[in-house]
Amino acid sequence: MTLAVITVLYNIGEGLISVYLGVKDETLSLFGFGVDSFVEVISGIGIWHMLVRIKSSGEERDEFEKRALRITGTAFYILVAGLIISAIYNFIIGHKPETTFWGIIISLVSILTMSLLIYYKLKTGRALDSRAIIADANCTKTCLYLSIILLAASAGYEITGFGGFDSIGALLIAYFSYKEGREAFEKARTGKHCGCETEEHQVH
Repeated sequence: MTLAVITVLYNIGEGLISVYLGVKDETLSLFGFGVDSFVEVISGIGIWHMLVRIKSSGEERDEFEKRALRITGTAFYILVAGLIISAIYNFIIGHKPETTFWGIIISLVSILTMSLLIYYKLKTGRALDSRAIIADANCTKTCLYLSIILLAASAGYEITGFGGFDSIGALLIAYFSYKEGREAFEKARTGKHCGCETEEHQVH
């Protein structure tokens, strides 16, 4: 449960900083990354609640968690629509961010943090033989992929000055956000912990 709380708190901080700097520096990829972090907070709260229930009663999905998943999925879809429209508009008008320096810094910190969280979640999940924690670790990998996308988009712009890198980064973030939204609705409907849980559980 400690790892779930750390994940929620980290995403809140990351989201606040990323959204603020994304607006300030006019970088859509960083802004989208920050909003995605806020949506992950909702998901993280649902996961924390689920772990509490598993520990106390063994039940792995209740109406609160299903509602949290549906809200998460809806929020991701709204984010996807906003990012796609904004990215296409920015690309057409040739928009360039003020700077993507902070995108580089935030993505590097996030890559390190997510890598550590994944490692310890997998270690804890295997030690407790918990499919829920192992699945959560696999879902955290998406956050790692988003951080890598942000790093590539931010570094690409800083090196070349081509504003399209920011738009492309935003579109890639939208793609992964769509997958996260679809998976959230699937988990609410089927009770699965994560779309990748079967594969990882077999590996375990």
